[in-house]
Amino acid sequence: MAALPNPRARAASRMAPSISMLVEALDAVSQGVLIAGADCLIQYCNAAFTAMTGHAMADVLGRGCDLICGPDTDPETLATIRDCLGRGIPFHGEVLNYTKDGRPFWNELTVTPKRDASGALSHFISVHRDVTARKAAEAALRTAAQRHRFVLDHVLAGVMVRAADTRLTYANATACRMMGLSEDAILGTYEPDPRWSFIREDGSPIPAEELPGSLALRGRMDAQNVLMGLKRGDDPVPTWLVCNAYPVLDDADRPVEAVISFTDVTDLKKVQQSLGKSEERMRLVLRGSQDAPWDWDLATNILYYSPRWWEMIGYQAGELCTDPSLWESLSHPDDRETVRATFHAALKSGQESYEVEFRLRHKDGHYVPILSRGFILRDAQGRPIRVSGTNTNLTERRQAERRIHHLAYYDALTDLPNRSLLLEHLRRAFLSGKRRRSQGALLFLGLDHFKILNDTLGHDKGDELLRQVARRLRDCVRESDMVARVGGDEFVIMLENLGATASAAALATKRVCHKVMAAFDAPFALDGDSHRTTASVGVAVFGPGSEGADCPMKQADLAMGVAKAGGRNTLRFFDAGMQLAVESRLALEKDLRDGLERGQMAMHLQPQVDQAGTVVGVEALLRWHHPERGLVSPAEFVPLAESTGLILPLGKWVLREACATLRRWADDPALSRLALSVNVSARQFHESDFDRQVLDILDASGADPRRLKLELTESLVAHDIGDVIAKMGRLKERGVSFSLDDFGTGYSSLGYLQRLPLNELKIDRMFVRDVLSNPNDANIARIILSLAHNLGLSVIAEGVETPGQHDFLQANGCRFYQGFLFGQPVPVATFEAGLMTDPT
Repeated sequence: MAALPNPRARAASRMAPSISMLVEALDAVSQGVLIAGADCLIQYCNAAFTAMTGHAMADVLGRGCDLICGPDTDPETLATIRDCLGRGIPFHGEVLNYTKDGRPFWNELTVTPKRDASGALSHFISVHRDVTARKAAEAALRTAAQRHRFVLDHVLAGVMVRAADTRLTYANATACRMMGLSEDAILGTYEPDPRWSFIREDGSPIPAEELPGSLALRGRMDAQNVLMGLKRGDDPVPTWLVCNAYPVLDDADRPVEAVISFTDVTDLKKVQQSLGKSEERMRLVLRGSQDAPWDWDLATNILYYSPRWWEMIGYQAGELCTDPSLWESLSHPDDRETVRATFHAALKSGQESYEVEFRLRHKDGHYVPILSRGFILRDAQGRPIRVSGTNTNLTERRQAERRIHHLAYYDALTDLPNRSLLLEHLRRAFLSGKRRRSQGALLFLGLDHFKILNDTLGHDKGDELLRQVARRLRDCVRESDMVARVGGDEFVIMLENLGATASAAALATKRVCHKVMAAFDAPFALDGDSHRTTASVGVAVFGPGSEGADCPMKQADLAMGVAKAGGRNTLRFFDAGMQLAVESRLALEKDLRDGLERGQMAMHLQPQVDQAGTVVGVEALLRWHHPERGLVSPAEFVPLAESTGLILPLGKWVLREACATLRRWADDPALSRLALSVNVSARQFHESDFDRQVLDILDASGADPRRLKLELTESLVAHDIGDVIAKMGRLKERGVSFSLDDFGTGYSSLGYLQRLPLNELKIDRMFVRDVLSNPNDANIARIILSLAHNLGLSVIAEGVETPGQHDFLQANGCRFYQGFLFGQPVPVATFEAGLMTDPT
């Protein structure tokens, strides 16, 4: 008998849907569905997935699940997905995916791993939902919340939210500031709180149930414009607030919280109090003027002073006599003559009234500023018979005038000091300069053709140009200097502390002038348009010998006019002689720069000899052969080079020439034994890489470092001696030697002599010159020689011009000499030719 079919199997067979029915069902759902094998290759996707991603099913099947990942897909989220699937547990989360055309979308993803009957992982089912719109809405909501919070934190009113249980759940920044607490310290607290309390206008406390928030919650209606005082902690002074509270009701019309806003009206309260006092004064004025009335019967010489008159100066009525001398005795000594003259002039002139300001001495000793107004009653013949008037206390007005005076000191358009403030500072600078014996200068600057700009482009463009000019001028000067606008298109720059001499001040001023003129090189942007302008500058230097504080303004103004008349876009010094000196110095500076570039510099050599008169070395001395000036003295151009920084390229030039000369001498038996000394300026030596520069020049030239001697000054080694020793050490390691030049004229210290790696001291010519006639110089020379001997240093004396000087120095142990007695500085070729002829 055949076995009957299994009923459950038959039922299952009848119930099992076809594959097509499952596909139709999956295609009908709104979420995307993806089935992937254990190898993560896609085996199926429904219509919603293809619609969501833009990928056709044929493009998807057999592809990896990372098909929809893109550049901004979070790697950590992908790692989490892999970790979940590796452990066989579902994953649910949000991930940024990309459509076929590269459009990003947020995907709410659920991935479920499936296993077969044996428990092995067989496939994955993932459900995808596009939540981009929801994410955008959430972001918009966050932005709106942040914007709402920002707005609330920046309104001038404090805002709090109070829950129905009196708990404070929100406080904006203004509320926290008014309460004097942080937001964390306020939120979560319940009212009443011991850290603050509220009072009525009469000072009585407001119970918690009568606070605006309580009223709004209890009455389910707005509590509006409630005036109350906030007292914080132990602070006895309340902050007065106007409060409004609004209940928030739920769907059942029950209050769940109250929104409370409050505005600080303390200043308004003070104004109201002041207004109340003013109203009280007005009532008193109706009974008697607040000014201090007085009356003088000239016929009887009887004076009446009101109680207010006495009160104004701190006295009770009748404390002092009331005769006419009282005014004079109480008046400030500096005011008495003015008051007397004004009063008598009014009586004699026939005028009906007068007023005068002066100071009356208060009972406690200070002076009260008074405005006295008098009205003169005359008889039929015009003779004064009575004077009545009032005294007004000007104390408060004076304070206000000082504030107004301060505001009046600055130009409204450019925010620069105006003429008044400039003149005041100029007078102070003039007096200060006299005390300190220092110079200053005024630069009077006028814009060229400014009226044309105003007429053609309009006053608004002219104003903008003036503002930009003001900013540029401020950038040209030190903070201690003043830039002022004195009217129209005219500016004045005041420079102080420019040195002790007029020539130094003129030179410093000239540099500032060039900086100011250069400030006009760039065009000015006027409402999108580019505009160029220039300025004419007049300069006046002032100092202790100037005629007065107002004189420099006139001089600078006049010089500016000359500059405009001379073609504009230029500057003129008021003092023609000074201008000539400054221009001559600047011309010399220009010529020096040009001379360095054009090869006008030359190195001369002066021999250095030993006791036998044999030349053992030379000193390199710089000479300048100018095509028009001729031979320019080093005393003239070396200080200029120091002050302008040209000493740096000059010093490098001399070093290169000296090293090149040493290299050339190395091949000559008569010259190769000589040392060549080069002077090094302090500014040159203190360059951070000076030692490297010297070594580079030596290496480039091929000169023997042992034949190069650098002469340093005492002022050089007195600054940052640690750096000096380090640089000298690095150079001495290569064989360079050092001589201390002009020893004894500057900062002579045994301390640094012991520390510095010196080879030689050089006795200055000022001591050598008078060794035979001046015992002090002779003793100094002996001390230097003895000191050098004890320190193991060689000594060379410079400026030896007579046999007597030579004999003295030789007798006291000096072994090397330099000076006209042995040879003057000569060109290198001349020296070489002479030494070859006479090798001694």
